[in-house]
Amino acid sequence: MSADDTRPDPDALLARIEADAERIRRGKLKVFFGACPGVGKTWAMLNAARTLQAEGREVVVGVAETHGRSETARMLEGLETLPPRLLPYQGRELREFDLDAALRRKPELILVDELAHSNVAGSRHAKRWQDVEELLAAGISVYTTVNVQHLESLNDIVGGITGIQVRETLPDRVFDQADEVALVDLPPDDLLQRMKEGKVYLAQQAERAVHHFFRKGNLIALRELALRRTADRVDLQMREYRSDQSIQSVWQAKERLLVCVGPGAGGDRLVRAAARLAASLHADWIAVYVETPRLQRLSDANRDKILKTLTLARGLGAETATLSGQEDAPTLLAYARGRNVSKLVVGKSLRTGLSRILIAPLSDRLSALAQDVDVYVVGHESEAPPAGEQVVMPLDPDQEPSGGPRHEGYAWALGVCAATTLAAKALPAYLDLANLIMVYLLGVVWIAARYGRGPAVLASVTSVLSFDFFFVPPHLSFTVADTRYLLTFLIMLAVALTISSLAANLRYQARIASYRERRTRAINELGRELAGALLPEQIVESARSHLEGLFQSKVCLLLPDAHDKVHSPSVPLDHGALPLDPAIAQWVYDHQQPAGLGAQSLAGAPMHYLPLKAPMRTRGVLALEPTQKRLLFLPEQTRLLETLAAQIGQALERVHYVEVAQDALIRMESERLRNGLLSALSHDLRTPLTVLAGLADTLPLAGPPLPPAQADIAQTIRTQALHTSLLVDNLLHMARLQNGSIQLKREWQPLEEVVGTALRSLAGPLSRHEVRVRIPDDLPLLEFDAVLMERVFCNLLENAAKYTPPGSVIELEARHAGDRTMITVSDNGPGLPPGKEEHLFEKFTRGQDESAVTGVGLGLAIVRAIVEAHKGMVRAENRTEGGARFTLTLPAGKPPAPPQEV
Repeated sequence: MSADDTRPDPDALLARIEADAERIRRGKLKVFFGACPGVGKTWAMLNAARTLQAEGREVVVGVAETHGRSETARMLEGLETLPPRLLPYQGRELREFDLDAALRRKPELILVDELAHSNVAGSRHAKRWQDVEELLAAGISVYTTVNVQHLESLNDIVGGITGIQVRETLPDRVFDQADEVALVDLPPDDLLQRMKEGKVYLAQQAERAVHHFFRKGNLIALRELALRRTADRVDLQMREYRSDQSIQSVWQAKERLLVCVGPGAGGDRLVRAAARLAASLHADWIAVYVETPRLQRLSDANRDKILKTLTLARGLGAETATLSGQEDAPTLLAYARGRNVSKLVVGKSLRTGLSRILIAPLSDRLSALAQDVDVYVVGHESEAPPAGEQVVMPLDPDQEPSGGPRHEGYAWALGVCAATTLAAKALPAYLDLANLIMVYLLGVVWIAARYGRGPAVLASVTSVLSFDFFFVPPHLSFTVADTRYLLTFLIMLAVALTISSLAANLRYQARIASYRERRTRAINELGRELAGALLPEQIVESARSHLEGLFQSKVCLLLPDAHDKVHSPSVPLDHGALPLDPAIAQWVYDHQQPAGLGAQSLAGAPMHYLPLKAPMRTRGVLALEPTQKRLLFLPEQTRLLETLAAQIGQALERVHYVEVAQDALIRMESERLRNGLLSALSHDLRTPLTVLAGLADTLPLAGPPLPPAQADIAQTIRTQALHTSLLVDNLLHMARLQNGSIQLKREWQPLEEVVGTALRSLAGPLSRHEVRVRIPDDLPLLEFDAVLMERVFCNLLENAAKYTPPGSVIELEARHAGDRTMITVSDNGPGLPPGKEEHLFEKFTRGQDESAVTGVGLGLAIVRAIVEAHKGMVRAENRTEGGARFTLTLPAGKPPAPPQEV
């Protein structure tokens, strides 16, 4: 290797300087990484922050989720904490990280817990990691936390292990770009013990979690994923450091195998042997194919064989790549050192004797060049393809190999030699023998550049023979009178062959460059069109028009509906009846794996199906029916197709989130207008309803006693006015809860007082039911807003009375459970609509027999909004013995001590 080979690339050096400058301007990101909740990430983050604060650093807490853990809450003492931003959401106010306040405060370091958190609608960014990126861009360093199940690339794996699909994810690039990752690890047995002690979840939640997500087997698998992901990141950092420092030698920090496959027999055996070796060493492995100029002329059968071998390797867990280079050994070794490969696996050559001496096997050449890499040789792989199969094949995938162009090249080789000879015969006075040799060599160069190596070799040999036969005495004879011409012939033939070989290689390299340029242009053109697309239909049309020409295929894109069922928006009329299989397309969408023609799964299908993956999720399926299979499944074409599919997926995701943002704005505006209308109507209706009820009360008192019929009418007027007033109150409460104008007046008081008030106000509707109330005498005081909590019990009891037949039993029971108080309202009526228990809590939603029951469907929505404003929970369910049950869970808190008697 020359000294010039070790000089740093100026472009790479400039890019590194710019990247370093950008890193200096940005804040530093440190991620506290764990396998699952409860391992102590937040505690470790706060502990590190307190250490920095003790050293004089400026530390501010942006958001830290303690989840009720006292030991974590104590770590916040003494740390400056930014006030949260309150955002209205479904009738209550949620606390969110205040990004603007953090940017105004601009501390040296800010703590932002739960990096994968989804922000409430109305926030500047949809995800908290986007808030963190804005902080980093502003030069603020950030400490944050994340669990392994929130990484997008591992989301499906975690879902398969735990059976629980995690919805909040973040792109892997955010994790990979962190300046530091601290693994917070805890053995499964220790974590389960913390669960039993109530240090992770409350008692009932902990018991449920241990039997679902926190099973010991799940914890072991998640811990392994976290350790492996951290190790992969450390390995990436080491490779980047080696690249920055121009370190060429391999560091044996982690085993990594690289297997080289070729067109010879035994490729499957070689790949399986490498897979077994990688498994025994617990190592990552890569399968590569090095395409040299000689291998660019392989037949279709041999190229298909290489593609199948790489597909097999990918199925066995390998990363695959196709490399281009003049020579296989240096190209392979340079790639291996760049990936920090510790072991090379190649096939054993079957060449013997002179052929082995003339062309050394790949294993011998690698052993001579690779002093710091182990070379493993697997037995019996033939390096040379079968005789007769090295047919010249154009690199250009748009040009089909056929006999015509090859025969034409050989004909031109003979024609150029004949023309050169005739011209020299016609101009003997102007050309001596030395000049004539140059003319022949010029013809050889032209043939090599135009038609390749085979015709150029023929032109070289024909030129030497023509020169000897026509111009070297004795003329018209191959006999040579002067033996010195023999050396001339040999030199002329050697020069001609060398020039033809160099020109042919240059021709192939030019064609490689041309194809790569077309591939880059195709990516750029499609990207430019997709960037301007505003609708999914525009993306589908742009993708179809580009892909059909590139891959000589009929193309169809299938997009998911609201139920994640894929369907084709439209099939072009000129495609006729495509052999599209919706079941295969749905399988590809669900499993995020290719299938169909040329894939490992469902290979008998006539079309090739590819998932359109985007950073957040799969956005659809791309289906292609190739007119020529070879044009679609060449390694270069396969990589191009995957790149374009990723572009299409990202474009679909961009358009999706644009639609989501527009829908959110429309919903917010509609909600605002509806709340304003409800508030206005409620205010305008309350006064006349109150007057109407009052007049109904004064009618019997205004004069002589009313006849029975008129007295009944007056009582009906009063009852209906009061009932309508309750509906108006519900509308007004809902409007106030939505716009956040209600302030809780929380006081410590007994539960039985507010329950008694609700029962008295509903004496009429409850008169035809048996009501049982069971509240223990020792139930502690609760802190709540009495007026709002009365509305909760009024709505629940009124619903029970409306949706149960007369004579039904309505029960209200309360009990103390740890740091919570459980309150249930149940009945023995027809129960709730199956599967719609949660849906009933949505606004303007009613239960069964809607036509027979009056109301507007706001009661349960108000119940949930008020209970959650008190930091409680409410759920609905059907009783096994029949009827419905509503359960309220309120925080018990610590009631104040009673005043001491003097």
